[in-house]
Amino acid sequence: MKRITYRISIPLAVFLFLGMGSCTELQQVVNQLPQGGTVGNPEIAQGLKEALNMGIEQQVSKLAQENGFFKNELVRILLPEELRKVDKTLRDVGLSSLADQGLRILNRAAEDAVSTATPIFVDAVKNITFDDARNILLGANDAATSYLKAGTQESLYTAFNPVIQESFTKVGADKIWNSLISEYNNLPFTKKVNPNLTDYVTQEALNGVFTMIQIEEENIRNKVSSRTTTLLKRVFALQD
Repeated sequence: MKRITYRISIPLAVFLFLGMGSCTELQQVVNQLPQGGTVGNPEIAQGLKEALNMGIEQQVSKLAQENGFFKNELVRILLPEELRKVDKTLRDVGLSSLADQGLRILNRAAEDAVSTATPIFVDAVKNITFDDARNILLGANDAATSYLKAGTQESLYTAFNPVIQESFTKVGADKIWNSLISEYNNLPFTKKVNPNLTDYVTQEALNGVFTMIQIEEENIRNKVSSRTTTLLKRVFALQD
């Protein structure tokens, strides 16, 4: 007798298996099935690491260049709240060039510091587990960025802070800001200020780094054209 073999498509097999399951539950399962072959945990982890490394390479490296912060409206470091009145007052009395110089120096210090970020991020990416990778992949649009932030923020602060302080000293920022703040504090009817600019710029530099990584993550998640390798296409198809 001739044996007849039936081939059942994956979606149909899932449907038969679920039996009386709801259409919503069925669709959720089908949506998470890999397309074009099985995608295992090792491949998911590798794809996620590739995406994160791409974000680090394409976005963080830009911030480390001259004007990486200063000419990027998304992350440009403005004056801390207590110094914005200093900026306005100095401009009102004809000291705009001094105010501009002080603002540029804040951003230059952040650009100097970001060059220390890459090895810290690389180590964090290497430590991603299979479970981490799957949870991140099927998580929110910023799940990978949030993972990196939780795992690197303390180390990044420790790395950034002395570099920013050194940068301030190198370009004479400490003298410029002392002069700027002194000019302001000597004006009549002003409240004296003495902000911790090193801490402020460190925090703003961290915010800028994670802002740009999140942008790259959202591009890869939401734009197929941003998945520039076969691995990225296969892995991120799971979360579409």
